Amino acid sequence: MHISTLATYIGRVLGTGLLSLPLLVIGNKTALAQEGVNEQLEQIIVTGTRRSDRTVAQSNVPIDILDADQLTSSGQLEISQLLTNLAPSFNYPHATVTDGTDHARPAVLRGLAPDHTLVLVNGKRRHAGALLNLNGSVGRGSSAVDMNMIPAASIKRIEILRDGAASQYGSDAIAGVINIVLKDSAEDGAVTLTYGQHDTQMAGVPQLTGVSDNGNGGLQFATGEDRKRSDGETWNLSVNKGFNLSDNGFINLTYEYRDREPTNRSGFDPRRQYALQADGSFDPREFDIDRYNHRFGKASLEEHSLIANGGYTVGEVELYGYASYGVRDGESGGFYRRASDSRNVPAIYPDGFLPYIVSDIEDFGGTFGAKGLAGEWQWDASLTHGWDSFNFNVENSLNTSMGTNSPTRFDAGTLEYSQSLLNLDFSRYYTPSWLPDSLLVAVGAEYRSENYQIKAGEEASYLAVLDANGNPVAAGGSQVFPGFSPLSATDRSRHNWSLYVDLDTNLTDRWNIALASRFEDYSDFGSDVSGKLASRYQLTDSLAIRGSLSNGFRAPSLAQSAFTTVSTQFVNGVPFEVGTYTADHPAALALGSQPLQEEQSVSRSLGLAYQAGNLSLTLDWYRIDIDDRIVLSESLSGPEVIQILADAGINGVQQVRYFTNAIDTRTRGVDVTASYNLSLADYGSLNLTAAYNRNDTDVERIAPNPPELDALDPEQYTLFGRLETKRFELGTPDSKLNLAATWQYDRTKVTLRAVRYGEVVDAGSTEANDEVLDAKWITDLDVAYELTDNWQLAVGANNLFDQYPRDTISTRGQTDFNQIFPYSGFSAYSIDGRYWYAKATYRF
Repeated sequence: MHISTLATYIGRVLGTGLLSLPLLVIGNKTALAQEGVNEQLEQIIVTGTRRSDRTVAQSNVPIDILDADQLTSSGQLEISQLLTNLAPSFNYPHATVTDGTDHARPAVLRGLAPDHTLVLVNGKRRHAGALLNLNGSVGRGSSAVDMNMIPAASIKRIEILRDGAASQYGSDAIAGVINIVLKDSAEDGAVTLTYGQHDTQMAGVPQLTGVSDNGNGGLQFATGEDRKRSDGETWNLSVNKGFNLSDNGFINLTYEYRDREPTNRSGFDPRRQYALQADGSFDPREFDIDRYNHRFGKASLEEHSLIANGGYTVGEVELYGYASYGVRDGESGGFYRRASDSRNVPAIYPDGFLPYIVSDIEDFGGTFGAKGLAGEWQWDASLTHGWDSFNFNVENSLNTSMGTNSPTRFDAGTLEYSQSLLNLDFSRYYTPSWLPDSLLVAVGAEYRSENYQIKAGEEASYLAVLDANGNPVAAGGSQVFPGFSPLSATDRSRHNWSLYVDLDTNLTDRWNIALASRFEDYSDFGSDVSGKLASRYQLTDSLAIRGSLSNGFRAPSLAQSAFTTVSTQFVNGVPFEVGTYTADHPAALALGSQPLQEEQSVSRSLGLAYQAGNLSLTLDWYRIDIDDRIVLSESLSGPEVIQILADAGINGVQQVRYFTNAIDTRTRGVDVTASYNLSLADYGSLNLTAAYNRNDTDVERIAPNPPELDALDPEQYTLFGRLETKRFELGTPDSKLNLAATWQYDRTKVTLRAVRYGEVVDAGSTEANDEVLDAKWITDLDVAYELTDNWQLAVGANNLFDQYPRDTISTRGQTDFNQIFPYSGFSAYSIDGRYWYAKATYRF
């Protein structure tokens, strides 16, 4: 069968609907530069297999390997941003003005939720962050691992398993696994200092040059050319050094410090800022106030991170472990409160105010373990612990209901999450007579405990002063982020244990097969069994076919099971108490909620892997069906809802949303990767890589309204509506193409990367309000030169050609906030424009 015919047939079997994707033509092998197999393909992998001898080229599931050279040949400083530049199935949306999400943005793999990707460090499960994303961004209703707490300078390589692996690693591995492997050098060291800043011109956003009275009771604005900005100044210092521990061990230490100033890509505020004077004329301050009064862009941050990775051999036992600690202080803006705003107290802020969310994040993670040989069994025992704390502070704000007695700075409370794991693994090879090759048998057990806490803020951060009738006199709580009240405070724990087994063997010298199964029991929702079959067949010396079939699950996160908060929000000047509740809260139960169940998934993939000389090519189709996905419901409000809540004994809350298993989804896609190493003789060498992902998610089922809502007006009361549905389906790029060329000549290294981000839709409540972000190319350039054997200097640019998404004014019309926030927060690439940088590295 011809390869293209086989590929078409495979696509039909999987139902990807992506048959228009052309296959890359495989040329004559004799035309290739015969300089040996790509070294990356011969790297031993530890993700997706329990074998100790499997390479990338032999893997029966798709795995990407990103080494330290790829990570450092860039001006990007965060792991999540590095991954989105290098891995086509990984995306890191750039939401802004989304409360805590501005300080710890989630990332997604294959267009699924952030909590569908399991993150490992040195093969051990990393803890999730404490922050629960609640606002209108990708990942709404989920918690994600804060990978950016791990300094990039500490990383030896990153392995990305693009396949379901719940049967191997447990809950959360539906989309895939990201394994961060730390440096283990016992001698080398390096110090790198990086400086950069944005220098950009905002496409489609004019500079305000003057304000005047138009003579008809309105304001007139004079504008010039597109606005120019130079901001986001960033300093980054990293130090990495390895040390020998006598002749039996090592320790590798990394410290990183980052100081980043904020960026601002807001347009001017066209609204009237002050109340009209007694004669109906404008307040004179109206014409000279700074109308760039919002902050729309990256949050400012100051970050310290430290990580140690080590190992030591005692007799026949190898001790190993790592520990990381990081702190991050961030500051981001909310919505500006005008001087005439009902939420303002003019005696405190006569010209209005921009409130800030100021975060204080702490993060710790570590593993200590030992491994050795007992008879013919390899054993590995480890203890892993991690915790993350997110403290919310609010500054330059006030509690309107307290009037002039309000403070302007608030401690709004803290979110904390912790996780502890005990692992015990055994593996050995058998040589049964009925098999042509040895059989790897791996068995193990794991115990995991988790704790999630919400700690109340100070009273002024959540207090709502009431009138004689018990109604708020004005907006209560700290403006921009009302604090957690004692009613929101929680301290919830759970545990689970699991047993698992892996089998792996070669049925012939060309055919490998692997089986995995896992039983897992949770204290809060029950048990589950998952399994996986993966296989690879070497069709020719150059071409192999591989595939997998698995089922998986994702238990409700502890945050989704425990998070509750009530805040006061104003709608058209009227205060509303809005509650976000767990499924078992009386308010949610009164509106028809059901206990949360685990998400169930079925994943299948089929692919081709071609390798000849210096060319490698892979093509993998996949389909992931997930039932009972956990989402946040719509905000339910109205007189009928208020009455239902009152009948349940819940008063004073006008809007309610809760977590629910509301939808089933189907994700289909294809991944293509290619790399080619070319010798240029006297002119060095050239490495070319290309990677493509096409991804499509459809919401196949939306749960019907519960009886409590079904009896009401279905047009007004919908459990899960259009806007959130379309965000699931269209909120991440429909395709992504990563191209890279690295030229190495003598002491010079030039890296050119171009990423094409496919179309994204920032959905509205109706189709007419959808904002379509067209596909866009983003180009990065890095030029490095070795001054000596120890010193290297590099300069470069991210987003070299200063590209922006289409501005919201041209897509959604001339409205106040489309002008103030001119770019969509659903953009798959940074909305901050061109970034120049320079860095110096000293190796020792």
